[in-house]
Amino acid sequence: MRYRFPALVAASFAAAAPAWAQDPAGEWLVEDGTAQIRIVNCGDALWGVVSWEKTPGGRDTENPDPSKRKRPTLGIPTLLDMRASAPGKWKGEVYNAEDGETYDASIVLRNADTLHIEGCVLGFLCGGENWTRTQAKPSSGTADDPATAPAAAICSRLGAGGAH
Repeated sequence: MRYRFPALVAASFAAAAPAWAQDPAGEWLVEDGTAQIRIVNCGDALWGVVSWEKTPGGRDTENPDPSKRKRPTLGIPTLLDMRASAPGKWKGEVYNAEDGETYDASIVLRNADTLHIEGCVLGFLCGGENWTRTQAKPSSGTADDPATAPAAAICSRLGAGGAH
């Protein structure tokens, strides 16, 4: 019996160690530092919204839907319907407000504080960057602030997966 206890302790630590790899929910600073993306779990999928902008007041001017071109970029969905595809990896789409395009994408947790995002065109022209886990920066102070609103409110606003 005395040899079993250290083995059980070691096994429990080994089982707990990858826990961070299962949850990318939270705030992420994009690689160039111009925005933060808040990732929330909406049932079976992860969604990400712009929760902070270095230069406030951006507009979604490149959106292919003319009715959305005047909407603020703060709060728009950027990670769309990301579903688990392997441990620590999710696949879905990413909306890029800079060009108004939506790309096939994947996210992978490299470690507890680094999320790698990669978007692809035509399935083989890919580019990516690393995001860094950070703390929320309240942007508007209102109840619907994407940095501080409850995850359920964000999922509801998105229709747990609304159109971008």
